[in-house]
Amino acid sequence: MTRALFALSIVAALGTMASAADQEFKLTGDNTKLTFVGKKPDGKHEGGFNKLAGTATITDANPTTLKLEATIETDSLFSDDPKLTAHLKAPDFFSVKDNPKATFKSTKVEKTEKGYTISGELTLLGKSKPVTMPATVAVTADSFTLTSDFTINRTDWGMTYGAGKINDEVALKLVINAKK
Repeated sequence: MTRALFALSIVAALGTMASAADQEFKLTGDNTKLTFVGKKPDGKHEGGFNKLAGTATITDANPTTLKLEATIETDSLFSDDPKLTAHLKAPDFFSVKDNPKATFKSTKVEKTEKGYTISGELTLLGKSKPVTMPATVAVTADSFTLTSDFTINRTDWGMTYGAGKINDEVALKLVINAKK
């Protein structure tokens, strides 16, 4: 009986230690900022999204184990011009009534000379496409930070409005500063 209790306590302790190696950070609109810059020949517009939810899970504080999942509420879109914000929410761009959410789910994280490369699937307007972004990542016992500047081609998801007048490439910036 004593051996059985001892073995059971070791198994329980090992199970606790294994789960303690995974760190999960909640992502919210407060600790995660997703912004964009769209350009055209005579200028640019800046904006972003205020509401999102998701998780960043890391094993043994190793960024290459990062599992990143986020859901963005497209109606939380904002820009530097209220008229533009309304147009971006319309069917010409994000069609927020028909597509209230956009999602990202990482599939692979690799170490590079300058940081990390995060690959994943971005779903916009009901279409999922692969996206790769360079990132700097830092993990401590109680915090997770990530910064990434990258571009996507909006036409890959069917946003073709203004072809030739609006650049197809859109610059995105993701900044996460999550604490436990």
